[in-house]
Amino acid sequence: MELSIIIPVYNSERTLTPLLERLEVCLSGYDFEVVLVNDGSRDRSEWVCERLADRYDNVRAISLRRNFGEFNAVLCGLNYASAQFAVIIDDDFQNPPESILTLVEAAKSDDYDVVYSYYADKRHHWFRNVGSDLTNRLATYLLGKPRDLYLSSFKLIRREVVDEIIQYQGPYPYIDGLIFRVTTNVGSVEVPHHDRQEGRSNYTFRKLLSLFLTVLVGYSVLPLRVLTGVGMMLMGASLLFGVTLFTAHLTGWFDVRAWELVVWAVAILGGLQLLFVGVLGEYVGRLFMTQSGLPPYVVKRTRGVVTAR
Repeated sequence: MELSIIIPVYNSERTLTPLLERLEVCLSGYDFEVVLVNDGSRDRSEWVCERLADRYDNVRAISLRRNFGEFNAVLCGLNYASAQFAVIIDDDFQNPPESILTLVEAAKSDDYDVVYSYYADKRHHWFRNVGSDLTNRLATYLLGKPRDLYLSSFKLIRREVVDEIIQYQGPYPYIDGLIFRVTTNVGSVEVPHHDRQEGRSNYTFRKLLSLFLTVLVGYSVLPLRVLTGVGMMLMGASLLFGVTLFTAHLTGWFDVRAWELVVWAVAILGGLQLLFVGVLGEYVGRLFMTQSGLPPYVVKRTRGVVTAR
């Protein structure tokens, strides 16, 4: 099989059927499968996914027991994908299905392991654009991502890389972070980006903050090294400040009132200590959750010819 189309589904009962019909038309020349992962939708998406699995022989429907998040749903879909290339596409038609062919052509012509899409004109809400830009900047420094590469959710991944990604069994998957742990042979192609046909974006401030923390402390120890550097700089500055105060006291350069120094020192050091403890707590907490065996997703039921890898 050439293509596995992974679609994380959340509250998309109105767009799923038209999306599958478009995929059947534009990919008619390919041997492909569609893996629908219902991520705890609150509408009738689960029912629609199962009806589509009954209607099409190449559609597999997996329902999760609750909402685990987009990356968790994608990881689940990758575990059920069996084709040479896996393409991840959203369920809202912002990425036209015809653009899948553009990704496939780029992967075949340039032998990329992963092909990302990018947009000349992004049609996301400004809030999501800000969050995406921040995440991309973080990934550049923490993951070694090329500076000019945009980490789009619409991408193609070669089978060999998929096999490595699905080895991850922790509760905090970040697909792009897992990709850059495996390969740097990535490319990008420009594709159209449209307005959502139905509903609104599910990216809230809470979800963007969770993504930010996952990228920051989940896939790199750089924050710990930064804090070590800040601590060393603070120690050096404190020593220099102490020498300055001692010199001022001996020479009468200026009057030093003890209570002002105490308030200043407590405020600065207390704030830094809380920051350091917070970052360390994120690492320790995630390590605890990972070691406790918390799964990235729990499958409720499946429909269609479904085989997990």
